[in-house]
Amino acid sequence: MFKFYKKLGIKIKKIREKLDLSQEALAKKLGVSRVAISQIETGDRKISAEEIAKLAKVFNIPTDVLLDIKKDVEIIFEKAVKKSKKKKDIRISVPQRNLQKFKEILIYILEKVGSKPNIGETVLYKLLYFIDFNFYEKYEEQLIGATYIKNHHGPTPKEFIKIVKEMEGKELVKVQDKYFQYPQTKYLPLRKSDLTQFKAHEKEVIDDVLNSLSNMNASEISEYSHNDVPWQTTEDGEIIEYEAVFYRTPPYSVRNYSEKDI
Repeated sequence: MFKFYKKLGIKIKKIREKLDLSQEALAKKLGVSRVAISQIETGDRKISAEEIAKLAKVFNIPTDVLLDIKKDVEIIFEKAVKKSKKKKDIRISVPQRNLQKFKEILIYILEKVGSKPNIGETVLYKLLYFIDFNFYEKYEEQLIGATYIKNHHGPTPKEFIKIVKEMEGKELVKVQDKYFQYPQTKYLPLRKSDLTQFKAHEKEVIDDVLNSLSNMNASEISEYSHNDVPWQTTEDGEIIEYEAVFYRTPPYSVRNYSEKDI
């Protein structure tokens, strides 16, 4: 039975992360403490039938699927949910609000720096990562809230390809190019970003990242990302935890920590 709760906890954690929910946010929805969520995810606390029902409702999946520890989940976007295809895996909807935020920030980045010869897909990935993680460190809340995977070239936003595919031809154009002798995938905006979607402190974080990092080429920004604590503390192929930003060291830390924070 202990093994079951251990595996169930791992599955709950994976689903929570794919939905970009913090342990604290999930705890509030369930009416339990953050410590309880942490214990559930590590398998150190049994989860009641009532909590299973609440979790299934929050995750928008049937309870039997949640309890099936052998079945994985897949992220899709709400607009893409159709009856035309058979589903092998359970799908989780990404809220439209998060999707629109991702689009607006991507268009804004392309407007500001997309025409620079060094700004290809790899550099975009890292700019999005530092925007997301810097904002989380400063304000302890999500900006884009994308899911970043650790790979050889640095953090990679899992949702990027699907979102860009949806935007192609309408909001941006994809261009295959070369940067020196290397092949490069570039994106150019087909519309202006909606600045009303950004709060002043959100735009400030975005601009700070673009001003400090957008002149780096793919190799430079990838190497730079490899020295950031969230990347260093993650296993290859795993999701990079946002909470790791609170262990950053200079020059990566963007928050002035007072004695109260420590």
